[in-house]
Amino acid sequence: MSHFSADETFIIIIELLGTIAFAISGIRLAAAKRFDWFGAYVVGLVTAIGGGTVRDVLLDIPVFWMLSFRYLAVTGLALAAVIVFRQALVRGMRTLFIFDAIGLALFVVVGIQKTLVAGYPMWVAIVMGIITGSFGGIIRDILINDEPLFFRKDIYATACLAGGVAYYLVSLTDAPIWVPQAICAVIIIGLRVLAVHYNWALPILKVDENALPEDENDK
Repeated sequence: MSHFSADETFIIIIELLGTIAFAISGIRLAAAKRFDWFGAYVVGLVTAIGGGTVRDVLLDIPVFWMLSFRYLAVTGLALAAVIVFRQALVRGMRTLFIFDAIGLALFVVVGIQKTLVAGYPMWVAIVMGIITGSFGGIIRDILINDEPLFFRKDIYATACLAGGVAYYLVSLTDAPIWVPQAICAVIIIGLRVLAVHYNWALPILKVDENALPEDENDK
């Protein structure tokens, strides 16, 4: 029987909650695209484990979902929840946004914490937090043939970066480890909510089409 320390148990709980949130957001989008149950499950699973898989491969540590069946099972529960409560979960962008924001925040925290435990410096941890939180969503959007949210003008990766910086600054104090984790998550969710509510966005990279070479202008 496996025994986990309090910190490891806490990270596993956060990871499972993030998996549920991201899986529901992926399955919800797949349902809106009229995927079948298996297709929706695959989209939800990739959304939930994609970022963490890339993180663990880059950190050269065991890929988290290969160590336990719980992540595949939790994604199955997320699929069942969408099937049972489809009227509430499939309609409207607000539901997708809520689950996506929660999953994003929780996975950024997990990514930072796991990277620090692996012995890497904070700047690497922040980058890995962004990858953990966003890469699954990038794969999800590609699979359902949408423009990845990560690359739009929406405040997304910027919110992850702000949360990571806050994590670092608070960790310089004598606060318990859960304090920077909580502040990081709150800032990410808060920025996402405020960005959507007030239409905050980064400037779009604009190019004068008349200045493009003739062959590019015709594409």
